Amino acid sequence: MPLLPRRFEKLKAVLNCRMADLTVLLENVEKPHNLSAILRSCDAVGVLEAHVVCQKERMPTFNSTAQGSQKWVQLHNYNNFEAAAKALKEKGFKLFGTNLGGNSIDFRDINYTKPTAFVLGAEKWGLSEKAANLVDNSVFIPMRGMVQSLNVSVAGAILLFEALRQRDLAGITPKNGEGLKKTQYDQLIFEWAYPEVAKWCQEEGRKYPQIDSKGEIIDELPRTVKLHY
Repeated sequence: MPLLPRRFEKLKAVLNCRMADLTVLLENVEKPHNLSAILRSCDAVGVLEAHVVCQKERMPTFNSTAQGSQKWVQLHNYNNFEAAAKALKEKGFKLFGTNLGGNSIDFRDINYTKPTAFVLGAEKWGLSEKAANLVDNSVFIPMRGMVQSLNVSVAGAILLFEALRQRDLAGITPKNGEGLKKTQYDQLIFEWAYPEVAKWCQEEGRKYPQIDSKGEIIDELPRTVKLHY
């Protein structure tokens, strides 16, 4: 079925609000419900990519809670926390880890308008000692009840929406694609609009075809490829 104009406009509207400088780094968050809920929050806030540290034999899985959000928020997997932290810090991210340690700061007292990665730990144990030592700041969400912690997906949502609130107040949330580099934007809008054609191009080692302002492919493609979009 051809791409409908309203569908293309919806894809653009979502991508226009994506932020490449806000993300989450999950350490051994393996329960499908929690991982799915966190990705759903990422999508809702406008996070472009998420990052996860898990063992190869425990690759991330999702359930219906995700509501398909795993299609729109790319998940990068790492074998160890050090590699993940290094990759993000080299891109200019500051890492804020949820932790109840003595040096932790109330999450509301930190500025999240710069490149920010929220680091969330395993459902039962929280962050490992190694991860806690590698974050730039430890933060906590104040509790008033008997239980001293929130479900990891709930904590992730609170942190992400606080970052969005701060960015809205500062007037820096993207509205027209300025949260991404143009080359990245062009690549993603094509992959979102024509996933099967994008896959074929990748397998053939070809550049993505050009699309016009209505989302229609301009370049000529083989008939067999056209049948898939």
